[in-house]
Amino acid sequence: MPSIRVLLADDHKLMRSGLRLLVEQQPEFRVVGEAGDGRQAVALAVELKPDVAVLDIGMPELNGIEAAHQITEQVPETAVVMLSMHSDESYVLRALKAGARGYLLKDSAEADLVQAILAVREGKSFFSPAVSQVLLEDYLRKLRKTGAEDSYELLSPREREILQLVAEGKSSKEVANLFNLSVYTVETHRANLMKKLNLKSMPELILYAVRKGVIS
Repeated sequence: MPSIRVLLADDHKLMRSGLRLLVEQQPEFRVVGEAGDGRQAVALAVELKPDVAVLDIGMPELNGIEAAHQITEQVPETAVVMLSMHSDESYVLRALKAGARGYLLKDSAEADLVQAILAVREGKSFFSPAVSQVLLEDYLRKLRKTGAEDSYELLSPREREILQLVAEGKSSKEVANLFNLSVYTVETHRANLMKKLNLKSMPELILYAVRKGVIS
């Protein structure tokens, strides 16, 4: 089995050492580089083209959000996992908009890092359970405060299926093949569900799916 090549970026050497230990305990994983700041992370990603880059959100010289943006633009084949101490929605959304597919809290990295790397390598999203819980609680709090109905109930069964598959990283063509539909029909379903949920972008769709527990 080909190894999964991982780049680690964190300005704390002790944290990097701990992450390396976690990664290298997996026989199919290999750490190909380490960076202590965001600029070095981008340079190493361009040079080494790892399968997965694990980035601390708060690095010097170039923060993890900006580093993720540059890496996903310059090395689109590299999937990004963000490491953060922050679980609130604004940080998660910024990470997703920068191209990250995974978002882990540092205190859960030991339990979740391996799963996160495997998930994003397959094109899926992954979030620390604590992040998912915070997002869900925030969402429910907003519903109660506004008295609005749960927009998820407005979706048809087919739209719910497509929401999950798209949030998991499937393309319209892959979804079309799965349901034996035309790409145009899938795109229409996708546009309709985005409109019903008042979502404007893929990061918002992924975040919504996490809030609702549609994806982990």
